[in-house]
Amino acid sequence: MPQRIGILGGTFDPVHHGHLRAAEEALEALHLDRILFIPAASPPHKSRTAVQELDHRMEMLRLAIGDHPRFELSDLEGRIPGKSYTVVTLRTLHGLLAGEGERQFFLLVGMDAFLELSTWWHYRELFELSSLVVLRRPGHPEEALQGFLKAHVSPLYELGIGSDVFVHPELLPVHVMSNTYLGISSTRIRWLVARGKSIRYLVPREVLRYIAVKRLYESDSDGR
Repeated sequence: MPQRIGILGGTFDPVHHGHLRAAEEALEALHLDRILFIPAASPPHKSRTAVQELDHRMEMLRLAIGDHPRFELSDLEGRIPGKSYTVVTLRTLHGLLAGEGERQFFLLVGMDAFLELSTWWHYRELFELSSLVVLRRPGHPEEALQGFLKAHVSPLYELGIGSDVFVHPELLPVHVMSNTYLGISSTRIRWLVARGKSIRYLVPREVLRYIAVKRLYESDSDGR
């Protein structure tokens, strides 16, 4: 059987329980062997000064997932020069893991992010490199997803009968997955810290402690 590898990218600035719960539910629902957490070193849509240093974001992720046997932290985007484009990351992963036998990638994205995919660099190639797993979000009906697929990727994508999977004769499937939406955002967490408010129960205890010790986000006056 091919190895089934989930991929969860993003800035993780900071990682929170919403990220972790979505990954856990995808792991079970899609019968994944492992999930790679890959923090963006230089997000294309943000300046370097708009996100916390990669070392801090990596360490918070390490603390958050360290006790999970099938969650893995990858520094891949930190080793790729230039902006952190998901297409480049997936191409690189295919090359790096080529010697590990057959594998299938499953890229996890929220419905809100998926509907903005046309702004991503070479986004159509994503559908050749990985299955996409779209996490349902309040206020974003599935009709919008189907409309996006047909208008921006290929009109040949069709929803399988009695399933939550859009299939295509040549491109990889797009899964639509229900998940426990916790409504937590990194933006809100940074806002709270900058104003001296509690973020307890929004992030893992170890991450809470790290943010306090390193005094991260205390001067986050721009509301990132």
